[in-house]
Amino acid sequence: MLQSRALVIALILLLGTTLPEVQSKSIFEKDRRELLAIPETIASYFYEAVNKVSPKVSQFLLDTVQSPTVIAARYGKIAKEATKISIMFEQMIEKIKNLWYTRVLGY
Repeated sequence: MLQSRALVIALILLLGTTLPEVQSKSIFEKDRRELLAIPETIASYFYEAVNKVSPKVSQFLLDTVQSPTVIAARYGKIAKEATKISIMFEQMIEKIKNLWYTRVLGY
């Protein structure tokens, strides 16, 4: 019960700190590196929010993330899949732009 309350508080703090900082940048202008940085940014905000609530839990999270097993998984399979997804995302954006210019605008 106490863990679920801490999780709810951490999520509220996370949303409270991230929502005002949303920048309005077109999805077409995003760079692939920015898309790969999204998970890192989310993890950073989550760590900061948890650190405000419980420094011991945040230290545990930090130790867990810095363990060799997590680092190997993060830079291995996760990075590979993130690259695939970002390439597919770029292709989808190009198709949407093409449809927009040909069908909607009539170029």
